[in-house]
Amino acid sequence: QVQLVESGGGLVQAGGSLRLSCAASGSIYNTNTMGWYRQAPGKQRELVATITTGGSTNYADSVKGRFNISRDNTKNTVYLQMNSLKPEDTAVYHCNANLRRSWNHCYEDYWGQGTQVTVSS
Repeated sequence: QVQLVESGGGLVQAGGSLRLSCAASGSIYNTNTMGWYRQAPGKQRELVATITTGGSTNYADSVKGRFNISRDNTKNTVYLQMNSLKPEDTAVYHCNANLRRSWNHCYEDYWGQGTQVTVSS
């Protein structure tokens, strides 16, 4: 069984910063890409940022220059540093990990339960 547990969400004023963390635990053989997605009320889930095992990153245009994704491969943990936050960043942020549970398993996507980020104007 694999679990992804997020932390670090909360309420912040516009212009402020938050740092999200997501730790994957359980039966994990190795982890491929990890990332963050968000879903605002009434909207579809959208990509925020992803990072490969080797450290290559990809960001949504709306967060480039403000957010930074990083990971610790030894801990199967991914982070999202969010700076210059805007009210439109308000959403539930979900962690994603593409991993396999053993050498003879396929890579599968796992999701965290989500953490609320609210940015007040």
